[in-house]
Amino acid sequence: MTVARQDFLVDLRAVRFAYGEREILRGIDLSVRRGQVVAIMGGSGCGKTTLLRLIGGQLRASAGQVVVDGADLAGLSRAALYGLRRRMGMLFQFGALFTDMSVFDNVAFPLREHTDLPPELVRALVLMKLNAVGLRGAEALSPAELSGGMARRVALARAIALDPMLIMYDEPFAGLDPISLGVIGQLIRRLNDALGASSIMVTHDIHESLEIVDYVYFVSDGRIVARGTPDEIRASDDPFVHQFVHAEADGPVPFHYPAPSLAASLLGEVGA
Repeated sequence: MTVARQDFLVDLRAVRFAYGEREILRGIDLSVRRGQVVAIMGGSGCGKTTLLRLIGGQLRASAGQVVVDGADLAGLSRAALYGLRRRMGMLFQFGALFTDMSVFDNVAFPLREHTDLPPELVRALVLMKLNAVGLRGAEALSPAELSGGMARRVALARAIALDPMLIMYDEPFAGLDPISLGVIGQLIRRLNDALGASSIMVTHDIHESLEIVDYVYFVSDGRIVARGTPDEIRASDDPFVHQFVHAEADGPVPFHYPAPSLAASLLGEVGA
């Protein structure tokens, strides 16, 4: 089935990005349809979080196009970019809650920052968001009083405070116990569907992700090396996908750092 460009909420076309002389992304084509939950996977340092920053407009592509809701980010004014960002939610790795604010004030922060809603309406919205993540009774607690799973749920409530069209997640499962991991996974799926949003999730957790996402992209060495639905990923015989899914130590991503042979090194035939 052919999908029209206007059906994509996020559309990256031949995107390249470099920090100085160090190229991070080398021609990325990646699309997220409206309503989809999409996972971006790959080894550490392969450019996954850089992709989120490009989509959020914190970084500008060196080449190619980053299009969000029909707008090419490279052509937006600062005001237009900030307006678009207000329609995005972000759950940072480990939550990144404001430690000197209560749970209530953390969730209220984007509402107070970006709207002129009266306090009584802000309170109602905050309680509804906390109720959606199962933590309405925790609004008076401080982040220091929360477990890791609770803190992640508060961060999720903050990310959806403005009912965003796009929600981005940077390693949402990192450091969670199995119960909390399952809860966060189901919340990501349910909240995406309830809000009619799209979600992009950078993650290493292959098994939980395949239960909730619609599509997966694998990134290696700054390129998309594999893509597919969860069923296609599970059935894939692609060497990189197989190594990643089965957590194999050696394969397309080698165990050994490039080096001369051990025998040559031990015999002093090459430099240290």
